[in-house]
Amino acid sequence: MTRSVLVVDDNEKIVEVLAAYLGQEGFEVRTAADGESAVRAVEERRPDIALLDIMLPGVDGIELTRRFQRDHDLPVILVTAKSDEVDRLIGLEIGADDYVTKPFSPREVVARVKAVLRRVEGSRGTAEGTLRLGALEVDPERREVRIGEQKVDLTKTEFDILETMARHPGRVYTRLQLLEAASGDAYEGYERTVDAHIKNLRKKLEDDPREPRFVKTVFGVGYKVEVE
Repeated sequence: MTRSVLVVDDNEKIVEVLAAYLGQEGFEVRTAADGESAVRAVEERRPDIALLDIMLPGVDGIELTRRFQRDHDLPVILVTAKSDEVDRLIGLEIGADDYVTKPFSPREVVARVKAVLRRVEGSRGTAEGTLRLGALEVDPERREVRIGEQKVDLTKTEFDILETMARHPGRVYTRLQLLEAASGDAYEGYERTVDAHIKNLRKKLEDDPREPRFVKTVFGVGYKVEVE
């Protein structure tokens, strides 16, 4: 089955190059030049993934990511000319599945698209029974997390990182290992983005994120899920 990609950017040259490379890899490519057109395109026919420039006319890429995640459960890769760490973490905090900065290699973007789709499709096909760690419950089949009776809403990436660690309580994972689990590939230089996801997980899971019960840091190595 041919998978579809929505490329949203107001730079015609970037759209042309990405469409060409994605098309060569067998993807069906649709394009939009602004936020409103992107919203209409997704409402008309949901793609398998969206590549969104952050700085768009009208509705920007950050707001589009929020809407697409909330309303369509749509995987998103943000593309931006800004390389500042704050911009990257904002994108990840609102649910983007990956982040690419300009200038970029079109081949790398294609690889990122494939990696996110592998991760999304793999998570749908490997669901098992509920993982229970004290009050924390992770249900891979429904992709739900609960603490006691309270449901906790996580982004796709947050869920994938938590599920990976919950399957092997006490095992320590490096940032690169968690990045690979969440995206399908590990990219040197992007492993610090895992810290942003861990920070968000703790905000959502822990009574006191500074004294976590579930998601713990192993200094100099990485993270683990463990219940005392």
